[in-house]
Amino acid sequence: MPDGRALYRHIAAIGDGLSARADPFGIAAPILHAQMAWLMHPQELGERLAGLGTDLWQLQWHTWRRALGLPSMDPVKPHADDPRFADPVWTDSATWDLVKEWYLAFTHHVQDMLYETPGLSGKERRRAAFWWRKWLNAVAPTNYLWSNPIALRKFIDTRGHSLWQGWQNMLADLQAGNVRMTDPDGFHVGEDLATTPGAVIFRNRLLEVIHYAPTRPQVHAEPVVIVTPWINKFYILDLNPRKSMVRYLLDQGLDVYITSWKNPDASMREVRFDDYLLEGISELVRVAREASGAERVHAVGYCIGGTALATWMAWAARHYGEDAVPVRDWTLFTTLVDFHKPGDIEVFIDEESVAHLSAQMAEKGYLDGKDMAASFRLLRSNSLVWHYVVHGWLYGESPAAFDVLYWNMDTTRMPCAMHAWYLRELYLNNRLVQPDALVVAGEPIDLRRIRQPLYAVAAEDDHIAPWAQTFHTLHHVAADKRFVLSSSGHILGIVNPPVTPPRRHYRVATAHRADRAPLWRDRAELRDGSWWEDWMAWLKPRAGELVPARPAADERHPALGDAPGAYVLET
Repeated sequence: MPDGRALYRHIAAIGDGLSARADPFGIAAPILHAQMAWLMHPQELGERLAGLGTDLWQLQWHTWRRALGLPSMDPVKPHADDPRFADPVWTDSATWDLVKEWYLAFTHHVQDMLYETPGLSGKERRRAAFWWRKWLNAVAPTNYLWSNPIALRKFIDTRGHSLWQGWQNMLADLQAGNVRMTDPDGFHVGEDLATTPGAVIFRNRLLEVIHYAPTRPQVHAEPVVIVTPWINKFYILDLNPRKSMVRYLLDQGLDVYITSWKNPDASMREVRFDDYLLEGISELVRVAREASGAERVHAVGYCIGGTALATWMAWAARHYGEDAVPVRDWTLFTTLVDFHKPGDIEVFIDEESVAHLSAQMAEKGYLDGKDMAASFRLLRSNSLVWHYVVHGWLYGESPAAFDVLYWNMDTTRMPCAMHAWYLRELYLNNRLVQPDALVVAGEPIDLRRIRQPLYAVAAEDDHIAPWAQTFHTLHHVAADKRFVLSSSGHILGIVNPPVTPPRRHYRVATAHRADRAPLWRDRAELRDGSWWEDWMAWLKPRAGELVPARPAADERHPALGDAPGAYVLET
Protein backbone atom coordinates (compact mmCIF):
# COMPACT_ATOMS: atom_id res chain seq x y z
CA MET A 1 0.00 0.00 0.00
CA PRO A 2 1.34 3.49 -0.77
CA ASP A 3 2.23 5.81 2.10
CA GLY A 4 -0.89 7.96 2.36
CA ARG A 5 0.78 10.77 4.27
CA ALA A 6 3.65 10.96 1.77
CA LEU A 7 1.10 11.07 -1.05
CA TYR A 8 -0.74 13.88 0.74
CA ARG A 9 2.49 15.87 1.12
CA HIS A 10 3.37 15.34 -2.52
CA ILE A 11 -0.05 16.48 -3.76
CA ALA A 12 0.02 19.44 -1.36
CA ALA A 13 3.44 20.50 -2.68
CA ILE A 14 2.17 20.41 -6.26
CA GLY A 15 -0.90 22.39 -5.23
CA ASP A 16 1.23 24.96 -3.42
CA GLY A 17 3.44 25.43 -6.47
CA LEU A 18 0.47 26.02 -8.75
CA SER A 19 -1.36 28.28 -6.30
CA ALA A 20 1.71 30.48 -5.84
CA ARG A 21 1.29 31.45 -9.50
CA ALA A 22 -2.46 31.31 -10.04
CA ASP A 23 -3.64 31.99 -6.48
CA PRO A 24 -1.12 34.31 -4.77
CA PHE A 25 -3.46 35.12 -1.89
CA GLY A 26 -3.92 31.47 -1.00
CA ILE A 27 -7.68 31.17 -1.47
CA ALA A 28 -7.78 27.68 -2.98
CA ALA A 29 -4.80 25.99 -1.32
CA PRO A 30 -6.04 25.87 2.29
CA ILE A 31 -9.47 24.64 1.15
CA LEU A 32 -7.83 21.90 -0.94
CA HIS A 33 -5.61 20.98 2.01
CA ALA A 34 -8.65 20.75 4.31
CA GLN A 35 -10.47 18.45 1.89
CA MET A 36 -7.44 16.16 1.55
CA ALA A 37 -6.92 16.17 5.31
CA TRP A 38 -10.45 14.90 5.93
CA LEU A 39 -9.97 12.16 3.33
CA MET A 40 -6.77 11.12 5.06
CA HIS A 41 -8.58 10.83 8.41
CA PRO A 42 -11.51 8.47 7.69
CA GLN A 43 -12.29 7.78 11.37
CA GLU A 44 -12.74 11.47 12.19
CA LEU A 45 -14.67 11.95 8.95
CA GLY A 46 -17.01 9.07 9.85
CA GLU A 47 -17.66 10.49 13.30
CA ARG A 48 -18.37 13.90 11.81
CA LEU A 49 -20.74 12.49 9.19
CA ALA A 50 -22.61 10.54 11.89
CA GLY A 51 -23.17 13.75 13.81
CA LEU A 52 -24.18 15.50 10.60
CA GLY A 53 -26.76 12.77 9.92
CA THR A 54 -28.37 13.31 13.32
CA ASP A 55 -28.55 17.08 12.79
CA LEU A 56 -30.00 16.67 9.31
CA TRP A 57 -32.69 14.34 10.64
CA GLN A 58 -33.72 17.01 13.15
CA LEU A 59 -33.79 19.56 10.35
CA GLN A 60 -35.89 17.24 8.16
CA TRP A 61 -38.35 16.70 11.01
CA HIS A 62 -38.61 20.47 11.39
CA THR A 63 -39.25 20.73 7.63
CA TRP A 64 -42.11 18.22 7.76
CA ARG A 65 -43.76 19.95 10.70
CA ARG A 66 -43.58 23.39 9.07
CA ALA A 67 -44.89 21.95 5.78
CA LEU A 68 -47.90 20.58 7.67
CA GLY A 69 -48.50 23.91 9.39
CA LEU A 70 -47.44 22.63 12.82
CA PRO A 71 -45.36 24.71 15.22
CA SER A 72 -41.69 23.77 15.50
CA MET A 73 -38.67 25.37 17.13
CA ASP A 74 -35.84 26.25 14.75
CA PRO A 75 -33.11 23.59 15.10
CA VAL A 76 -30.46 26.03 13.80
CA LYS A 77 -30.37 29.63 14.92
CA PRO A 78 -28.39 32.55 13.50
CA HIS A 79 -25.41 33.68 15.51
CA ALA A 80 -26.11 36.54 17.91
CA ASP A 81 -24.18 39.01 15.71
CA ASP A 82 -25.94 37.96 12.46
CA PRO A 83 -28.83 40.36 11.68
CA ARG A 84 -29.59 39.05 8.19
CA PHE A 85 -32.61 37.02 9.30
CA ALA A 86 -33.95 39.40 11.96
CA ASP A 87 -37.17 40.23 10.06
CA PRO A 88 -40.10 38.16 11.47
CA VAL A 89 -40.94 36.82 8.00
CA TRP A 90 -37.92 34.51 8.22
CA THR A 91 -39.62 32.77 11.16
CA ASP A 92 -43.35 33.35 10.64
CA SER A 93 -43.47 32.12 7.05
CA ALA A 94 -42.88 28.37 6.79
CA THR A 95 -41.39 28.72 3.28
CA TRP A 96 -38.87 31.38 4.19
CA ASP A 97 -38.12 29.71 7.51
CA LEU A 98 -37.06 26.56 5.66
CA VAL A 99 -34.89 28.55 3.23
CA LYS A 100 -33.19 30.15 6.21
CA GLU A 101 -32.80 26.90 8.16
CA TRP A 102 -31.25 24.87 5.36
CA TYR A 103 -28.83 27.68 4.50
CA LEU A 104 -27.76 28.11 8.14
CA ALA A 105 -27.42 24.35 8.65
CA PHE A 106 -25.15 24.02 5.62
CA THR A 107 -23.13 27.09 6.59
CA HIS A 108 -22.61 26.14 10.23
CA HIS A 109 -21.64 22.54 9.44
CA VAL A 110 -19.12 23.54 6.77
CA GLN A 111 -17.56 26.14 9.07
CA ASP A 112 -17.40 23.74 12.02
CA MET A 113 -15.77 21.03 9.91
CA LEU A 114 -13.14 23.43 8.61
CA TYR A 115 -12.28 24.67 12.09
CA GLU A 116 -12.01 21.05 13.28
CA THR A 117 -9.98 19.74 10.33
CA PRO A 118 -7.52 17.12 11.61
CA GLY A 119 -3.88 17.31 10.62
CA LEU A 120 -3.80 21.02 9.74
CA SER A 121 -2.19 23.89 11.58
CA GLY A 122 -4.46 26.37 13.31
CA LYS A 123 -3.50 29.09 10.83
CA GLU A 124 -4.39 26.94 7.82
CA ARG A 125 -7.71 25.95 9.38
CA ARG A 126 -8.54 29.61 9.93
CA ARG A 127 -7.59 30.47 6.36
CA ALA A 128 -9.71 27.68 4.90
CA ALA A 129 -12.67 28.66 7.07
CA PHE A 130 -12.24 32.33 6.18
CA TRP A 131 -12.37 31.85 2.42
CA TRP A 132 -15.25 29.35 2.61
CA ARG A 133 -17.10 31.81 4.84
CA LYS A 134 -16.68 34.53 2.19
CA TRP A 135 -18.32 32.24 -0.41
CA LEU A 136 -21.07 31.18 1.99
CA ASN A 137 -21.76 34.83 2.79
CA ALA A 138 -21.95 35.63 -0.91
CA VAL A 139 -24.57 32.94 -1.66
CA ALA A 140 -26.82 33.81 1.28
CA PRO A 141 -30.51 33.99 0.24
CA THR A 142 -30.71 37.51 1.63
CA ASN A 143 -28.40 38.76 -1.14
CA TYR A 144 -30.73 38.02 -4.08
CA LEU A 145 -34.07 39.46 -5.07
CA TRP A 146 -36.02 36.21 -5.60
CA SER A 147 -34.80 34.67 -2.32
CA ASN A 148 -35.21 37.77 -0.14
CA PRO A 149 -38.81 38.22 1.04
CA ILE A 150 -38.16 41.74 2.33
CA ALA A 151 -36.89 42.85 -1.09
CA LEU A 152 -39.91 41.25 -2.77
CA ARG A 153 -42.27 42.96 -0.34
CA LYS A 154 -40.67 46.35 -1.02
CA PHE A 155 -40.86 45.71 -4.75
CA ILE A 156 -44.62 45.09 -4.49
CA ASP A 157 -45.31 47.91 -2.01
CA THR A 158 -43.45 50.49 -4.13
CA ARG A 159 -44.75 49.12 -7.46
CA GLY A 160 -41.22 48.42 -8.62
CA HIS A 161 -39.73 51.76 -7.61
CA SER A 162 -37.42 50.17 -5.02
CA LEU A 163 -35.83 47.97 -7.68
CA TRP A 164 -35.52 50.90 -10.08
CA GLN A 165 -33.80 52.96 -7.40
CA GLY A 166 -31.62 49.97 -6.55
CA TRP A 167 -30.56 49.76 -10.19
CA GLN A 168 -29.53 53.41 -10.05
CA ASN A 169 -27.60 52.77 -6.85
CA MET A 170 -25.81 49.81 -8.43
CA LEU A 171 -24.78 51.89 -11.45
CA ALA A 172 -23.49 54.62 -9.16
CA ASP A 173 -21.49 52.06 -7.17
CA LEU A 174 -20.02 50.60 -10.35
CA GLN A 175 -19.05 54.07 -11.51
CA ALA A 176 -17.43 54.76 -8.14
CA GLY A 177 -15.62 51.41 -8.29
CA ASN A 178 -16.89 50.54 -4.81
CA VAL A 179 -20.02 49.58 -2.90
CA ARG A 180 -20.68 52.90 -1.20
CA MET A 181 -21.34 52.79 2.54
CA THR A 182 -22.28 56.45 2.84
CA ASP A 183 -23.11 59.48 0.73
CA PRO A 184 -19.78 60.62 -0.78
CA ASP A 185 -21.07 64.18 -0.95
CA GLY A 186 -22.48 64.17 2.58
CA PHE A 187 -19.44 65.79 4.22
CA HIS A 188 -16.59 68.16 3.44
CA VAL A 189 -13.34 68.06 5.38
CA GLY A 190 -12.68 71.44 6.99
CA GLU A 191 -16.36 72.42 6.81
CA ASP A 192 -18.27 69.82 8.82
CA LEU A 193 -15.41 67.42 9.61
CA ALA A 194 -12.05 68.33 11.17
CA THR A 195 -13.30 71.74 12.26
CA THR A 196 -11.31 72.32 15.46
CA PRO A 197 -9.38 75.61 15.01
CA GLY A 198 -5.62 75.36 14.71
CA ALA A 199 -2.67 76.00 12.43
CA VAL A 200 -0.17 74.01 10.41
CA ILE A 201 3.15 75.07 11.93
CA PHE A 202 5.46 72.59 10.20
CA ARG A 203 5.49 70.80 6.87
CA ASN A 204 7.88 68.44 5.13
CA ARG A 205 7.53 65.81 2.41
CA LEU A 206 5.84 63.34 4.79
CA LEU A 207 3.66 65.26 7.21
CA GLU A 208 2.10 68.45 8.44
CA VAL A 209 2.16 69.18 12.16
CA ILE A 210 -1.05 70.83 13.32
CA HIS A 211 -1.05 72.79 16.57
CA TYR A 212 -4.55 73.45 17.88
CA ALA A 213 -5.75 76.70 19.34
CA PRO A 214 -6.41 76.48 23.09
CA THR A 215 -9.96 76.56 24.44
CA ARG A 216 -8.91 77.51 28.00
CA PRO A 217 -6.83 80.42 29.27
CA GLN A 218 -4.34 78.06 30.89
CA VAL A 219 -2.89 74.77 29.70
CA HIS A 220 -0.60 72.16 31.17
CA ALA A 221 3.02 72.99 30.45
CA GLU A 222 3.92 69.75 28.67
CA PRO A 223 2.12 69.14 25.37
CA VAL A 224 0.38 66.06 23.98
CA VAL A 225 1.61 64.85 20.56
CA ILE A 226 -0.57 62.41 18.60
CA VAL A 227 0.85 60.06 15.96
CA THR A 228 -2.05 59.11 13.72
CA PRO A 229 -2.03 56.13 11.32
CA TRP A 230 -1.00 56.90 7.75
CA ILE A 231 -3.26 54.18 6.37
CA ASN A 232 -6.14 56.60 7.02
CA LYS A 233 -6.49 60.34 7.45
CA PHE A 234 -6.01 61.93 10.84
CA TYR A 235 -9.44 63.45 11.31
CA ILE A 236 -10.96 60.32 12.83
CA LEU A 237 -9.85 61.99 16.06
CA ASP A 238 -11.56 65.26 15.06
CA LEU A 239 -14.80 64.24 13.36
CA ASN A 240 -17.08 66.87 14.82
CA PRO A 241 -17.25 68.85 18.09
CA ARG A 242 -19.29 66.16 19.83
CA LYS A 243 -17.03 63.24 18.85
CA SER A 244 -13.68 65.00 18.66
CA MET A 245 -10.96 63.63 20.93
CA VAL A 246 -8.84 66.64 19.98
CA ARG A 247 -11.46 69.08 21.23
CA TYR A 248 -11.94 67.04 24.39
CA LEU A 249 -8.22 67.21 25.17
CA LEU A 250 -8.21 70.96 24.57
CA ASP A 251 -11.17 71.40 26.92
CA GLN A 252 -9.20 69.45 29.54
CA GLY A 253 -6.48 72.11 29.39
CA LEU A 254 -3.99 70.17 27.30
CA ASP A 255 -1.79 71.55 24.53
CA VAL A 256 -2.30 69.34 21.45
CA TYR A 257 -0.19 68.66 18.34
CA ILE A 258 -1.12 66.06 15.72
CA THR A 259 0.28 64.48 12.55
CA SER A 260 -1.44 64.86 9.20
CA TRP A 261 0.41 62.57 6.80
CA LYS A 262 0.89 63.24 3.11
CA ASN A 263 -0.98 60.99 0.70
CA PRO A 264 1.96 59.40 -1.19
CA ASP A 265 2.24 59.05 -4.95
CA ALA A 266 4.65 57.17 -7.22
CA SER A 267 7.41 59.71 -6.63
CA MET A 268 7.62 58.53 -2.99
CA ARG A 269 8.13 54.84 -3.83
CA GLU A 270 11.49 54.73 -1.99
CA VAL A 271 10.25 56.31 1.26
CA ARG A 272 11.06 53.88 4.06
CA PHE A 273 9.69 53.12 7.50
CA ASP A 274 12.82 54.79 8.91
CA ASP A 275 11.78 58.01 7.17
CA TYR A 276 8.39 57.94 8.87
CA LEU A 277 10.21 57.76 12.20
CA LEU A 278 12.89 60.40 11.57
CA GLU A 279 10.99 62.82 9.34
CA GLY A 280 7.66 62.11 11.02
CA ILE A 281 7.65 61.27 14.71
CA SER A 282 11.02 62.85 15.52
CA GLU A 283 9.96 66.08 13.83
CA LEU A 284 6.61 66.08 15.60
CA VAL A 285 8.34 65.76 18.98
CA ARG A 286 10.94 68.40 18.09
CA VAL A 287 8.37 70.95 16.88
CA ALA A 288 6.13 70.44 19.91
CA ARG A 289 9.05 70.86 22.31
CA GLU A 290 10.23 74.02 20.55
CA ALA A 291 6.77 75.57 20.32
CA SER A 292 5.89 74.81 23.95
CA GLY A 293 9.28 75.25 25.53
CA ALA A 294 8.85 71.93 27.34
CA GLU A 295 11.65 69.41 27.78
CA ARG A 296 9.34 66.44 27.34
CA VAL A 297 6.05 65.61 25.65
CA HIS A 298 3.27 63.07 26.20
CA ALA A 299 3.09 60.85 23.12
CA VAL A 300 0.00 59.09 21.77
CA GLY A 301 -0.13 56.56 18.92
CA TYR A 302 -3.14 55.03 17.18
CA CYS A 303 -3.07 51.71 15.25
CA ILE A 304 -0.08 51.70 12.88
CA GLY A 305 0.79 55.10 14.33
CA GLY A 306 1.09 53.34 17.69
CA THR A 307 3.31 50.64 16.18
CA ALA A 308 5.53 53.37 14.76
CA LEU A 309 5.54 55.18 18.11
CA ALA A 310 6.56 51.99 19.95
CA THR A 311 9.36 51.51 17.41
CA TRP A 312 10.44 55.13 17.81
CA MET A 313 10.40 54.84 21.61
CA ALA A 314 12.74 51.84 21.42
CA TRP A 315 14.92 53.72 18.91
CA ALA A 316 14.99 56.82 21.12
CA ALA A 317 15.94 54.76 24.18
CA ARG A 318 19.01 53.60 22.29
CA HIS A 319 19.70 56.91 20.52
CA TYR A 320 19.27 59.31 23.45
CA GLY A 321 19.68 56.91 26.37
CA GLU A 322 16.86 55.30 28.32
CA ASP A 323 16.46 58.19 30.77
CA ALA A 324 16.96 60.97 28.20
CA VAL A 325 14.08 60.18 25.84
CA PRO A 326 12.16 63.45 25.32
CA VAL A 327 8.84 61.72 26.15
CA ARG A 328 7.40 61.71 29.68
CA ASP A 329 4.91 58.90 29.03
CA TRP A 330 3.13 57.33 26.10
CA THR A 331 -0.31 56.05 25.18
CA LEU A 332 -1.27 53.42 22.61
CA PHE A 333 -4.69 52.95 21.00
CA THR A 334 -5.48 49.52 19.48
CA THR A 335 -1.84 48.88 18.65
CA LEU A 336 0.03 45.71 17.71
CA VAL A 337 3.72 45.24 18.38
CA ASP A 338 3.59 41.44 18.55
CA PHE A 339 2.27 40.14 15.21
CA HIS A 340 2.24 36.44 16.07
CA LYS A 341 -1.58 36.31 15.82
CA PRO A 342 -2.63 39.56 14.14
CA GLY A 343 -6.29 38.63 13.73
CA ASP A 344 -8.27 37.94 10.57
CA ILE A 345 -5.77 39.95 8.51
CA GLU A 346 -3.42 36.95 8.70
CA VAL A 347 -5.38 35.28 5.89
CA PHE A 348 -3.70 37.77 3.53
CA ILE A 349 -0.21 37.38 4.99
CA ASP A 350 2.18 34.68 3.84
CA GLU A 351 5.31 34.55 1.67
CA GLU A 352 3.42 34.24 -1.61
CA SER A 353 0.88 36.97 -0.94
CA VAL A 354 3.50 39.41 0.37
CA ALA A 355 5.72 38.75 -2.64
CA HIS A 356 2.76 39.23 -4.99
CA LEU A 357 1.68 42.44 -3.26
CA SER A 358 5.25 43.77 -3.24
CA ALA A 359 5.53 43.16 -6.98
CA GLN A 360 2.26 45.02 -7.57
CA MET A 361 3.44 47.94 -5.45
CA ALA A 362 6.77 48.01 -7.29
CA GLU A 363 4.90 48.59 -10.56
CA LYS A 364 2.89 51.52 -9.20
CA GLY A 365 5.25 52.79 -6.52
CA TYR A 366 2.54 52.60 -3.86
CA LEU A 367 -0.33 50.56 -2.47
CA ASP A 368 -3.64 52.07 -3.48
CA GLY A 369 -5.83 52.87 -0.50
CA LYS A 370 -8.88 51.37 -2.21
CA ASP A 371 -7.12 47.99 -2.35
CA MET A 372 -6.41 48.03 1.36
CA ALA A 373 -9.92 49.26 2.18
CA ALA A 374 -11.37 46.41 0.12
CA SER A 375 -9.26 43.91 2.06
CA PHE A 376 -10.42 45.24 5.41
CA ARG A 377 -14.05 45.25 4.26
CA LEU A 378 -13.67 41.66 3.16
CA LEU A 379 -12.77 40.72 6.73
CA ARG A 380 -16.34 41.61 7.68
CA SER A 381 -18.07 41.05 4.37
CA ASN A 382 -21.60 40.63 5.75
CA SER A 383 -21.64 43.93 7.61
CA LEU A 384 -19.32 45.95 5.35
CA VAL A 385 -20.20 44.66 1.87
CA TRP A 386 -23.37 42.59 1.58
CA HIS A 387 -25.36 44.77 4.00
CA TYR A 388 -24.88 47.71 1.63
CA VAL A 389 -25.54 45.62 -1.47
CA VAL A 390 -28.86 44.43 -0.03
CA HIS A 391 -30.02 47.79 1.26
CA GLY A 392 -28.76 49.75 -1.72
CA TRP A 393 -29.40 47.44 -4.68
CA LEU A 394 -32.34 45.31 -3.51
CA TYR A 395 -34.18 47.71 -1.20
CA GLY A 396 -33.38 50.87 -3.18
CA GLU A 397 -32.18 52.79 -0.14
CA SER A 398 -29.78 55.65 -0.77
CA PRO A 399 -26.63 55.58 1.36
CA ALA A 400 -27.01 57.75 4.44
CA ALA A 401 -24.55 60.42 5.54
CA PHE A 402 -22.42 58.94 8.35
CA ASP A 403 -19.20 60.64 9.36
CA VAL A 404 -17.24 57.54 10.44
CA LEU A 405 -18.07 55.72 7.20
CA TYR A 406 -17.18 58.81 5.16
CA TRP A 407 -13.78 58.86 6.86
CA ASN A 408 -13.40 55.13 6.24
CA MET A 409 -13.93 55.64 2.51
CA ASP A 410 -11.52 58.61 2.38
CA THR A 411 -8.59 56.33 1.66
CA THR A 412 -4.84 56.98 1.42
CA ARG A 413 -1.94 55.32 -0.36
CA MET A 414 1.29 53.90 1.10
CA PRO A 415 4.81 54.01 -0.34
CA CYS A 416 6.11 50.77 -1.82
CA ALA A 417 9.36 50.47 0.15
CA MET A 418 7.79 51.33 3.50
CA HIS A 419 4.82 49.00 3.22
CA ALA A 420 6.80 46.07 1.80
CA TRP A 421 9.22 46.36 4.73
CA TYR A 422 6.35 46.63 7.21
CA LEU A 423 4.60 43.52 5.92
CA ARG A 424 7.75 41.41 5.80
CA GLU A 425 9.60 42.48 8.94
CA LEU A 426 6.62 42.88 11.27
CA TYR A 427 3.79 40.68 9.99
CA LEU A 428 5.82 37.85 8.45
CA ASN A 429 8.94 37.81 10.62
CA ASN A 430 7.55 39.45 13.80
CA ARG A 431 10.92 41.06 14.49
CA LEU A 432 9.73 44.07 16.46
CA VAL A 433 9.46 41.97 19.62
CA GLN A 434 12.80 40.23 19.08
CA PRO A 435 15.55 42.08 21.00
CA ASP A 436 17.93 43.90 18.64
CA ALA A 437 16.62 41.93 15.62
CA LEU A 438 15.68 45.14 13.80
CA VAL A 439 18.06 47.98 12.96
CA VAL A 440 15.92 51.09 12.55
CA ALA A 441 17.40 54.45 11.56
CA GLY A 442 20.85 53.16 12.39
CA GLU A 443 20.01 51.75 15.83
CA PRO A 444 19.30 48.16 16.90
CA ILE A 445 16.08 48.37 18.88
CA ASP A 446 14.69 46.51 21.88
CA LEU A 447 11.28 47.33 23.36
CA ARG A 448 12.58 46.27 26.78
CA ARG A 449 14.71 49.43 26.94
CA ILE A 450 11.61 51.64 27.11
CA ARG A 451 11.25 53.05 30.64
CA GLN A 452 8.45 55.59 30.19
CA PRO A 453 5.03 54.72 31.72
CA LEU A 454 2.50 53.31 29.26
CA TYR A 455 -1.28 53.69 29.04
CA ALA A 456 -2.63 51.15 26.51
CA VAL A 457 -6.18 50.92 25.17
CA ALA A 458 -7.69 47.98 23.28
CA ALA A 459 -11.22 47.24 22.04
CA GLU A 460 -13.25 44.09 22.73
CA ASP A 461 -14.58 43.63 19.19
CA ASP A 462 -11.49 44.77 17.30
CA HIS A 463 -10.84 42.49 14.30
CA ILE A 464 -7.88 44.57 13.05
CA ALA A 465 -5.87 44.57 16.28
CA PRO A 466 -7.38 41.82 18.49
CA TRP A 467 -7.31 42.93 22.09
CA ALA A 468 -5.64 39.78 23.46
CA GLN A 469 -2.81 40.30 20.99
CA THR A 470 -2.43 44.01 21.81
CA PHE A 471 -2.10 42.90 25.43
CA HIS A 472 1.19 41.21 24.50
CA THR A 473 2.70 44.70 24.20
CA LEU A 474 2.83 44.74 27.99
CA HIS A 475 5.06 41.66 28.03
CA HIS A 476 7.79 43.48 26.12
CA VAL A 477 7.86 46.78 28.02
CA ALA A 478 9.39 47.02 31.47
CA ALA A 479 7.83 50.37 32.50
CA ASP A 480 4.70 50.94 34.60
CA LYS A 481 1.60 50.05 32.61
CA ARG A 482 -2.13 50.66 32.77
CA PHE A 483 -4.39 48.73 30.42
CA VAL A 484 -7.92 49.54 29.30
CA LEU A 485 -10.31 47.25 27.43
CA SER A 486 -13.04 49.32 25.81
CA SER A 487 -16.30 48.00 24.46
CA SER A 488 -16.97 48.15 20.69
CA GLY A 489 -14.43 47.89 17.87
CA HIS A 490 -11.32 49.41 16.33
CA ILE A 491 -12.87 52.83 15.75
CA LEU A 492 -15.82 53.26 18.10
CA GLY A 493 -13.85 51.75 20.95
CA ILE A 494 -11.51 54.74 20.65
CA VAL A 495 -13.87 57.47 19.40
CA ASN A 496 -15.77 57.11 22.64
CA PRO A 497 -16.62 60.50 24.21
CA PRO A 498 -18.32 60.72 27.60
CA VAL A 499 -22.11 60.93 27.26
CA THR A 500 -25.06 60.84 29.65
CA PRO A 501 -26.40 58.25 30.06
CA PRO A 502 -23.30 56.20 29.22
CA ARG A 503 -23.56 54.05 26.09
CA ARG A 504 -20.45 51.95 26.54
CA HIS A 505 -18.27 50.43 29.21
CA TYR A 506 -14.64 49.53 29.78
CA ARG A 507 -12.39 47.46 32.01
CA VAL A 508 -9.29 48.99 33.55
CA ALA A 509 -6.45 47.90 35.81
CA THR A 510 -2.72 48.15 36.25
CA ALA A 511 -0.92 45.51 34.20
CA HIS A 512 2.29 43.61 34.82
CA ARG A 513 4.67 41.77 32.49
CA ALA A 514 3.63 38.45 34.01
CA ASP A 515 -0.10 39.08 33.40
CA ARG A 516 -2.04 37.10 30.84
CA ALA A 517 -5.00 38.62 29.03
CA PRO A 518 -7.82 36.40 30.42
CA LEU A 519 -6.56 36.67 34.02
CA TRP A 520 -6.14 40.44 33.71
CA ARG A 521 -9.71 40.70 32.40
CA ASP A 522 -11.04 38.73 35.35
CA ARG A 523 -9.50 41.09 37.89
CA ALA A 524 -9.94 44.38 36.01
CA GLU A 525 -12.58 46.81 37.23
CA LEU A 526 -15.68 47.11 35.04
CA ARG A 527 -16.91 50.68 34.64
CA ASP A 528 -19.72 52.28 32.69
CA GLY A 529 -18.96 55.26 30.50
CA SER A 530 -15.93 56.43 28.56
CA TRP A 531 -12.33 55.48 29.30
CA TRP A 532 -11.37 59.03 28.25
CA GLU A 533 -12.09 60.15 31.82
CA ASP A 534 -9.79 57.52 33.31
CA TRP A 535 -7.09 58.52 30.81
CA MET A 536 -7.34 62.14 31.91
CA ALA A 537 -7.02 61.13 35.57
CA TRP A 538 -3.82 59.28 34.61
CA LEU A 539 -2.39 61.84 32.18
CA LYS A 540 -3.12 65.32 33.53
CA PRO A 541 -1.20 65.01 36.82
CA ARG A 542 1.87 64.10 34.74
CA ALA A 543 1.51 66.97 32.25
CA GLY A 544 3.07 69.72 34.35
CA GLU A 545 1.79 72.86 35.98
CA LEU A 546 -0.74 75.19 34.42
CA VAL A 547 0.76 78.01 32.33
CA PRO A 548 -0.76 80.70 30.08
CA ALA A 549 -2.17 79.14 26.94
CA ARG A 550 -0.07 79.44 23.80
CA PRO A 551 -1.55 80.53 20.47
CA ALA A 552 -1.74 78.01 17.66
CA ALA A 553 1.04 79.84 15.79
CA ASP A 554 3.63 82.46 16.71
CA GLU A 555 6.60 84.25 15.18
CA ARG A 556 8.93 81.29 15.65
CA HIS A 557 6.43 78.85 14.22
CA PRO A 558 4.18 80.88 11.89
CA ALA A 559 1.06 79.41 10.39
CA LEU A 560 1.63 77.72 7.05
CA GLY A 561 -2.12 77.33 6.77
CA ASP A 562 -5.20 76.83 8.90
CA ALA A 563 -6.20 73.44 10.28
CA PRO A 564 -6.93 70.87 8.95
CA GLY A 565 -4.13 71.73 6.51
CA ALA A 566 -3.47 70.80 2.88
CA TYR A 567 -2.30 67.18 3.06
CA VAL A 568 -5.61 65.88 4.39
CA LEU A 569 -7.38 67.23 1.30
CA GLU A 570 -5.19 65.29 -1.14
CA THR A 571 -6.93 62.50 -3.05
